[in-house]
Amino acid sequence: MQAILKGLERGEHGLPLIGSGDWNDGMNLVGEHGKGESVWLGFFLHEVLTRFAELARSHGDSIFSERCQSEAAQLRKSLEENAWDGEWYRRAYFDDGSPLGSATNPECQIDSIAQSWSVLSGIGDAERSRKAMDSLDNQLVDRNHGLVKLLAPPFDKSNLDPGYIRGYVPGVRENGGQYTHAAIWAAMAFAAMGDSARAWELFDMINPVNHSRSAEAIATYKVEPYVMAADTYAVAPHTGRGGWTWYTGSAGWMYRLIVESLLGLRLEVDKLHFAPVFPADWTEFKVHYRFRETVYHITVLQSPDGDGEINVAIDGISQEGKTVPLINDLQEHFVVLTFAPAETLVSPLSGTERSVSG
Repeated sequence: MQAILKGLERGEHGLPLIGSGDWNDGMNLVGEHGKGESVWLGFFLHEVLTRFAELARSHGDSIFSERCQSEAAQLRKSLEENAWDGEWYRRAYFDDGSPLGSATNPECQIDSIAQSWSVLSGIGDAERSRKAMDSLDNQLVDRNHGLVKLLAPPFDKSNLDPGYIRGYVPGVRENGGQYTHAAIWAAMAFAAMGDSARAWELFDMINPVNHSRSAEAIATYKVEPYVMAADTYAVAPHTGRGGWTWYTGSAGWMYRLIVESLLGLRLEVDKLHFAPVFPADWTEFKVHYRFRETVYHITVLQSPDGDGEINVAIDGISQEGKTVPLINDLQEHFVVLTFAPAETLVSPLSGTERSVSG
């Protein structure tokens, strides 16, 4: 609660203060005088407030729950009034009130995480968020080199000084390279929008194993293709080269992208919910899920003629609900879940079945 209350401090645009950096600690000078604001942090804070309101209510603290809801509503209003740039959401405001992540900037005109979190937070105007994600796709996804850049253009020679991010060569790490953590958020956002094609395409780019498909690809990537890299360079002569590997932050989010966003699996206490975003050319996938000492073998089938319905059968018995209830009875259970999406998008990946163990 103390952390949330501290985070409620806002600037003149009604957005959270960025202080010495938010998710991107390389932007440590944006708010060095205590007035700079973060658009991305606004979307993220709204998610925190909304989720914590539920937690406070479950603990009987209705006063703080209502405070969280009230603050979230004010924050949403400020974001819609002061964060939109015309084609995408801005990234931040400097201490002097000038914008960062705006088409008016010579560098860092667009930053991916503000666009992704306008979707992931669920509060961005639907039409604006669609336009913002299209802008992310057009300006930050480099299909020629299989990269999803964090921002563009990189910081280099302008008078903009957001902080030590400028110490990186343009196109390296946070300064306009692929920062994989953020790239994963972009794929998650496309999945949340139901855009199966682009969600799976970005996953294909981010997946490190795809950097080892040929001798040439291996020579370009230069690092281990079996672990996640924090970043991939986007500047010649090192374009496509992997950076800091064995990066647990990106690995954790990659796992969530696969399991939660793409396969659509979500655990809620003792129930599994499924909302898969899988391509039209898949017919099924299987998940072997261990609940304590009990294993559930789950087959998810895609019906070609969908109306949005989900049907569940456990050990051959049809269930009334749309979830898989979990019981730790030390037995093996076999689940068939038929998913009939109302609309599907074709993925750039081929194949009809994928198997994931978790």
